Amino acid sequence: MTPTAIHLATTNAAETVQDSQGRSLTIRRLTALDKLRLFKAAGPVLAQNPLWLGMATLACAVTDLDGVPVPPPVNEAQIEALVSKLGDPGIAAIAAALAPPAETPSLADHAGN
Repeated sequence: MTPTAIHLATTNAAETVQDSQGRSLTIRRLTALDKLRLFKAAGPVLAQNPLWLGMATLACAVTDLDGVPVPPPVNEAQIEALVSKLGDPGIAAIAAALAPPAETPSLADHAGN
């Protein structure tokens, strides 16, 4: 397997998390094509609203909710329905799972260099 194939496989790997309500959420990071489709679904005004788009991006990362497949939304109403279904507990669990890992200090940082 090539390094690119390995990177793509790990980047798009699905992960299952649980929210505070005990729901099982299968999520994956959005690809460039997924983001492009999200912009199209959001429309020209909402695609420029970073707060709205951030929440929509988290919701669109869900591929399965409690064993039921979640199709990607194709319009604003479907995005809002998905955000509503996930609620604060679901969005928080997705955000925590997709957050970049905290940087660990290197040996040089500890040495004062």
